Order: sequence, then C-alpha cells, then structure tokens
Amino acid sequence: MLVTRTARLVIDDSEVSIELPIYSPSIGQDVIDVRPLTAEGIFTYDPGFVSTAACESSITFIDGDRGILMHRGYPIEQLARHSSYVELCYLLLFGELPNSSQYTEFDARVRNHTLVHAQIANFFQGFRRDAHPMAILCGVVGGLSAFYHDHTDNSDPEDRLISAVRLVAKMPTIAAMSYKYALGQPFRPPRNDLKYAENFLYMMFSTPCESYEVNPVYSKALERILMLHADHEQNASTSTVRLAGSTGANPFACISAGIAALWGPAHGGANEAVLNMLDEIGDDSEENIQRFIDRAKDRNDPFRLMGFGHRVYNSFDPRARVMKETCDEVLAELGKADDPKLRIAKRLEQIALEDEYFVQRKLYPNVDFYSGIILRAMGIPTNMFTVIFAVSRTIGWIAHWNEMVAGGLKIGRPRQLYSGEKRRDYPAR
Repeated sequence: MLVTRTARLVIDDSEVSIELPIYSPSIGQDVIDVRPLTAEGIFTYDPGFVSTAACESSITFIDGDRGILMHRGYPIEQLARHSSYVELCYLLLFGELPNSSQYTEFDARVRNHTLVHAQIANFFQGFRRDAHPMAILCGVVGGLSAFYHDHTDNSDPEDRLISAVRLVAKMPTIAAMSYKYALGQPFRPPRNDLKYAENFLYMMFSTPCESYEVNPVYSKALERILMLHADHEQNASTSTVRLAGSTGANPFACISAGIAALWGPAHGGANEAVLNMLDEIGDDSEENIQRFIDRAKDRNDPFRLMGFGHRVYNSFDPRARVMKETCDEVLAELGKADDPKLRIAKRLEQIALEDEYFVQRKLYPNVDFYSGIILRAMGIPTNMFTVIFAVSRTIGWIAHWNEMVAGGLKIGRPRQLYSGEKRRDYPAR
C-alpha cells in the first residue's frame, strides 16, 4: 500500500489533532487508515461495515456505480464467455490464467479429488429426509476436517492448496448427495471423465436403473452460473470466512461458516426468493401483473419485487447481462417460453427496464433474477438454489482465506458503540 497523502482529524473543544494516512489502491477509491484513532481512545462507528475496508485484497474488484466486476483484472463478462469454471478457479487461487500444461495439471488434480470418504455417507443417515440441503451441506462440510486432517497446516502453502483443491472438487459431490438423500435415491459417485458442471448434473440426475446423458444446454448454463457466482469481493459470507479464518481455524470449518452465512435469504437465498415471488403473483394476465407492480410501488405495501436492484451495483449488474443471454438460450432450447411463471418473469423484466419508476431508482434485474429462472427451467428444485450458489462460491471463499493466511493472521475483533447501562452495584439481599 502506498501512502499518497494524509487527512487530519480535529476534535471540537479539544487540542487533539490526529493525522491519518490515506492509501491509494491500484484502482478504486482511496482509503483512510483510521488505526491511529485508537491511541487517542477513539474508534469509528460503521454499522454493516459499508464504509470500512477490513482487509487488503488483490482478488476481485467491484465498481458498483459503473457496473464493473473484475477477477484479477479480467472483466467477468469476458471470463464467463471465454473461460471455464476450473480455469477461473485457477485464476482466483494463483492470480494468473494458466497455460495449457498448468490447466491440464490443475484440472486433473481437481478431478482426482471428487470422491468423498465412504464413511461420509453415514453422516447423511443422521439427517431427516426433509432436512434442507443447506443444513446438510453446512454440517457435512464442517465435518470434512475429521476425514481430511492430514494436510491442515495453515502455515504450509502446499497444505493450503491441497485443502483448496479438495473443497472445490468435493463440494459438487456433497451437494448432489444432499439432493439424492432427500429423494431417497442412491448416491451417484462422480465420473472423472466429465467436466466440472457435467459431473455435477450427472451426480444429481442420473440413477442406476437407466443411462443418463448430460444435456449440453444444461451444462453450459450451469457452467455460466458457477462462474458468475464464483466471487464477489468482501460480501457477508466471504467476510465470515475471513473472520473465522483469522482465528487459525481449519479451512473446512471456515467454509462451513461461509455456507451458514450464505444461507440467509438476504444473501444466497435471493434467487429462491425470486421463484417464491413468481409463485405469489401466480396469474400471468397483464391486469394481475400490473396489480403487483402497483403494489411494489406502494411504500405501505410489504410486497417487493425480488431479484431487482443490488446493494453494490447502482447500475446494471454486469453478471446479469451474461445471465440474461444464458436465460434466453435455455428457454429457447428447452421450449419453455410458454411456462406461465416464466412469462411473468419476462414481463417483469420488460417493465423494470422501461418503467420510469424502476429506471430512476436503478432497480434493474440482477443476476439472482435470471439464475433462478434458469435453474427452475432445468428442473432443479428451489431448495437447491442456494446449495449451487455455495458450490460456486467455494473457490472465492478459499481464495480469500488463502490470501489472508498467506499474508499473516491478525484475529478479527470489531468494536462496538455501547448503549447499555452504566456501572451499577449488585443489590444487597
């Protein structure tokens, strides 16, 4: 970090004047280092950490005002159209795109770790058949450290890489197992002759009683979904992984913590909420859709259009552009354009892009709006949506964990603005 200039904080009615360094990033907004405040008995107040940089990172850059998302300097639109999920994993972990031999070696390494220990299947017997797959995923991933504790020395770069590869490789297997368990179907072992997204679909939808061929339209769409959700800077779940990792916890426990944070409907459950909204609207008649649009505009009505707008992006979500193309391709290929729920979604999209109310408020369709529609068209149940998000985001989580550990651990310890009772003595009895 380069100190480019300083800011001076002068406290009213006091002779205290504090000099604060200002750092300039490679791109983005300058950052004021507020650490000198603590020497004066002062610290900052920033609920939600919306104005605080808690770390330095070189993995992902977002400019919400201009609708920019880049991984290691590469725009997400270019990566999604020309790269692959496994290549993106390499980029996030190592900082550069692999050459041909590096890609082949890394891809083989991931494929060779797709199997999970046979005794992990016993874990599933402890869950009810109607358990949410995110509950299963959170528990099983956290338990991986009981099976793969041979390479959990966080100070060893090779151990960190082995753990990273294991997590990326095994997440689709565990996710597919959680789906099969709910159906009462036997688990399907991975096939290392298939590509990453193809293998995931095979483990989810194949059965022992008949042959199964992966639909290339499905695998292309799922590949895009995985890539577009792979990392998104210091979001709630990534920050959770970093905070857990700052204690020196093993990587499996840290990723399990990230899964728990992702489970929240305000984070990873957004695309599931889109489908619930479409179900609530129900009737695809123009009159009914307009009625819900009017409700969304009414401040006193609790109904909200899900999948529109974004906390970070004040313009069009760059991932949504690619996801919209994929959505149109999937619906056209599968002949599902006449599905009433999908007709509602397309009409909502049109209104949001044309209606002045939504345009002024920059409530554009976001990546969750389109990904939910695609997954529904592919026949994936809504309770698996966030699971797929977790599979995708694992590489982002582990890349940030690795970056943090490699840079030296400093345990996270946020401060608070105390508003409780002042000191009082326990009453005599």
